[in-house]
Amino acid sequence: MRRRRARGQLKLITAPWRGPVSALSAVIIAGALGYRITEGWDWGDCLWMVLITISTIGFGEVAPLSPQGRLVTVLIVVGGLVVVQLAIQRILGLKESGYFRRLRELRFLRMLEGLQDHVILCGYGRIGQEIAAQLQRDAVPLVVIETDPERKAVADENGFWVLQADATLDETLLDAGLERCCSLVAALPSDASNLYVILSAKDLRPDCRLIARANSDEAASKLRLAGATVVVSPYVAGGRVMAASALRPLALNFMDLLAGSDYEIEEFQLSQNPLLLKEIDVKSLSELELGRRSGAMVLAIRDNGRLIANPGGATQMAAGQLLIVLGSKTQLSIFQRLLGEAVDTIESMPG
Repeated sequence: MRRRRARGQLKLITAPWRGPVSALSAVIIAGALGYRITEGWDWGDCLWMVLITISTIGFGEVAPLSPQGRLVTVLIVVGGLVVVQLAIQRILGLKESGYFRRLRELRFLRMLEGLQDHVILCGYGRIGQEIAAQLQRDAVPLVVIETDPERKAVADENGFWVLQADATLDETLLDAGLERCCSLVAALPSDASNLYVILSAKDLRPDCRLIARANSDEAASKLRLAGATVVVSPYVAGGRVMAASALRPLALNFMDLLAGSDYEIEEFQLSQNPLLLKEIDVKSLSELELGRRSGAMVLAIRDNGRLIANPGGATQMAAGQLLIVLGSKTQLSIFQRLLGEAVDTIESMPG
């Protein structure tokens, strides 16, 4: 499929120029052949005479021309004028046909092919704009997919890479770099559209982290069944934030401070394979000294569905645990290195 698309792109680029180039080639070949027949020159002199005649450089004739050779010259001049007229008309029509716009789109797609570990955001509505702004603050590479021209213009003004296309199509997701991205966010206003995006992305790349927006509990359930890693309902999340503001304002202020700092919260999923945990299995946090050696803080541990908040030094490591850790990028990197092969996956929530 990639090869067919590449051939199609090449055809799109070259199609407008085939007529003028073919006509110019015909004039050059016919003129050289005419001089060859009428004057008996070698092919080099014939081609040289044709070129200086068409370009009107006026270096002079290779040799005095016979009447037949002058007739050939007249025909070359007329043919050259026709070709120039054809080329001018074609160039003037290219802008109206959208050729240069398509050319810019092809260059943009080629640029996207070099992106790695970026986030794909489907939809640049109110929620999509907030997501994009947060990722931009954290310097995370982002590709926005949006069909609406006005929203695309807004995203362009805000400095994002924008692909104006239908996010529910497999081709669009591949163009946005689904095979190389770190995660995809489906933030379209329609639950059905988000479901299509998740289904397509899951089929094209099963291991991709997929975050989806849902407007109802039923839609959230279907999105999870479709393969979404995380499903977020803006109304539920907004209600929880408002409730937290009323009941626990200090905790909410802490999260706001965290969002504006260099610190992050990462989830370290420990492997289920006991052989990979031989260095840390059944050892306590105090024995491993992970906090002292890395500077990161273990906020909580999820073990078999049970949440251990603010774990003490006696808490033991075991296979399948999920460690929720706070620290800077450097501290979290050291923390990961200390765990070594015991870490199965890492999920990050930027601060």
